[in-house]
Amino acid sequence: MFKEVLLAVDLHHESSWKKALPVAIEYVRSSGGTLHLLNVIPDYGMAIVDQYFPEDYKKELEEKTLAALEAFEKDHLPDDIQYGSIVAEGTVYNEIIEMAKEINADVIVVASGHDGIKDYLIGHNASRVVRHAPCSVTVVR
Repeated sequence: MFKEVLLAVDLHHESSWKKALPVAIEYVRSSGGTLHLLNVIPDYGMAIVDQYFPEDYKKELEEKTLAALEAFEKDHLPDDIQYGSIVAEGTVYNEIIEMAKEINADVIVVASGHDGIKDYLIGHNASRVVRHAPCSVTVVR
């Protein structure tokens, strides 16, 4: 069924993974595939902003994010599935779509968005992923 499963997580927002993670795990278990956890570090939007940060800032941030993602895996993923961590930088929906292409994902699992009045709508990132993904997308409410 779904051999390569991509799940985008925001480690600062539990709503991005709390309900979506069990769905992704079930897909992987049923197929014997691999779960790819993706955390996207937002870019600054303008290259000129980069000059105000230390030269190795991005590399340090990526390393810290990868370590946090690996700690997340130890705390939340079962031992009976294969998984890996991916850290990307850029616009969230673009990076999800590009990574899905790169790993040849069979399905992308995303949370619908933040709670509240917007609960009746699909979130901005999830909406763009659904419209432009190269594979199936499961949106978890």
